[in-house]
Amino acid sequence: MEYNFDFTIEELGKAAVKSPILMSKTQGDKAANYVTNDRFVRLSSFIVPGEQPAVERTQVLERAGPREYIYFTPAHVHAGIVTCGGLCPGINDVIRSIVRCLWTRYGVTRITGIRYGYLGFLPEYQYGVRQLDPDIVDDIHKLGGTFLGSARGGGREVVQIVDTMEKLNLNMLFVVGGDGTQRGTLDIAEEVDKRNLKIALIGIPKTVDNDFALIDRSFGFNTAVAEAVKVVSAAHVEAASAINGIGLVKVMGRDSGFIAAHTALASHEVNFVLIPEVPFNLEGYNGFLTHLEDRIKKRKHAVIVVAEGALQDQLLKDKKFDAGGNVKMVDVGVYIRSRIIKHFEEKGMEINLKYIDPSYAVRSAPANPDDSIYCERLGNAAVHAAMAGKTKIIIGLVNNRFVHLPIKMVISHRNKVNPESSLWRDTLDATHQPSLMVNTFGGF
Repeated sequence: MEYNFDFTIEELGKAAVKSPILMSKTQGDKAANYVTNDRFVRLSSFIVPGEQPAVERTQVLERAGPREYIYFTPAHVHAGIVTCGGLCPGINDVIRSIVRCLWTRYGVTRITGIRYGYLGFLPEYQYGVRQLDPDIVDDIHKLGGTFLGSARGGGREVVQIVDTMEKLNLNMLFVVGGDGTQRGTLDIAEEVDKRNLKIALIGIPKTVDNDFALIDRSFGFNTAVAEAVKVVSAAHVEAASAINGIGLVKVMGRDSGFIAAHTALASHEVNFVLIPEVPFNLEGYNGFLTHLEDRIKKRKHAVIVVAEGALQDQLLKDKKFDAGGNVKMVDVGVYIRSRIIKHFEEKGMEINLKYIDPSYAVRSAPANPDDSIYCERLGNAAVHAAMAGKTKIIIGLVNNRFVHLPIKMVISHRNKVNPESSLWRDTLDATHQPSLMVNTFGGF
């Protein structure tokens, strides 16, 4: 599918205030430099040799980082931070980074944490707010979850949300959340525009599934994979120690199988990976259960990793939605467990199946060092963007560079595992499962 991207960044106005951050303007002097608005990154790193067409501004991504001149006078700034949606490793690291950069680098001392997501803006819930400073957030990166609390829903009440933002006299709002949350951020920004308010809206992409479009990866993803690998290791021990042992592990991945694929590659102990992007039959001569049976007969044990979004096209009869607008899925892990048990009972084969669903344990873990570094840098980049007057943007990593991306571009579609990509090819090499477990007749 082709997408027409426009990476132009909106600004609140001219950046005319000298930044309190002292940096060099000269390349090569071994001192940290400001970032200028003429520094860009290309989305695609692929190139075909030969004469290249001219590159338009709309086709390239603006580099993130501190500017020499900023839009807001630091002493006048009141910043807000809100975390929305499900938990994810690293949220507290992002909060900590934003607070510390605002306070220590720019001298912003009015920083307010909004409690329990967008619901915290709505007067009827009376959740209140929490004033933040470096001392309060100093150790929160050691904890999982979110220091401010989180909730789904409330993002559609944009009039009430912006009313509260006006009452609080916020100049900028940092929104940590997934694509549904960032759609809400864009709606809030449009209401802010209607009222001619000068409020910077900055998104930090949070989705443990790693399904944000355009960016290299979402924070928390590496930690989720590391935690899932521990669970797979336990499932493998259980399976290998039993008669015809089978370890079945369900991991997160509503629409994208990145956690499942990366877990298989990292663990070296997974024999089957089932993800939403690759269709498969359960029954039939080339179905998953047939191949599982063959594996048990040959090797006497097997480990299966299934993403939560797998088979939903077959299992979902009536769509229902949660408060965040997400489809309520059928538990595919429980379903496949029952089908495996039934299959081997009909074959008269003894099996010992252990089913593990570590989803909440994985997403509530503190960030590992790699994600913690990533979150620190995301938070810093978000603050620099807000102080420079950028708005309606998401901070992300593209081609290993921190950049500003328009929210509307990032939420235009979701990133998914390409079944024809090297990632999936390497996953098949790691598991030795068939490239397709479908029958040539009978449909999917």
